[in-house]
Amino acid sequence: MVALPVTTTPSTPPAQLVSAAGTSPQLPASTPTRVEIPALGVTSRVMELGLERDGSMEVPPGAYPVGWYDGSPTPGQLGPAVLAGHVDWEGEPGAFYGLRELLTGDTVVIDRADGTVATFRVDRVEEHAKNDFPTEEVYGDIDHAGLRLITCGGAFDEDTGDYEDNIIVFASLTAVS
Repeated sequence: MVALPVTTTPSTPPAQLVSAAGTSPQLPASTPTRVEIPALGVTSRVMELGLERDGSMEVPPGAYPVGWYDGSPTPGQLGPAVLAGHVDWEGEPGAFYGLRELLTGDTVVIDRADGTVATFRVDRVEEHAKNDFPTEEVYGDIDHAGLRLITCGGAFDEDTGDYEDNIIVFASLTAVS
């Protein structure tokens, strides 16, 4: 589903909430447990994903749950947290079925194991051919707490059983509760 990731673990993870003038909030590491996308009516628990033997990111085992790539920061930490979900599964809509319909300004809410809730604002939604996946833009270092939501999109190739594109949502942390 997703191209080979670039490791983006921050060299010094923040120890506490940071929100100085001119900077976005940041949180210490805490595993995501639930994702909610109000504009799509989506709520899903979150599982951890690692890497396949070929170095590609694992994908969730079915339409639900969504998966967090454990080689990325946790949502709210400095850097791009990466969550992947299926657009569909065995003919049924998956957790990220409507991802391409998100608009700039829509919110994504992540519950974390430490009890905090991280709210992200959608900055943009892009569609890329899988053979032109923007690996550095998705997994590379950024100067704020970001979120990447990834699913399949574009035309479905009946011969391979795969979609030709990926839909990628880029979002930034805006609130913590």
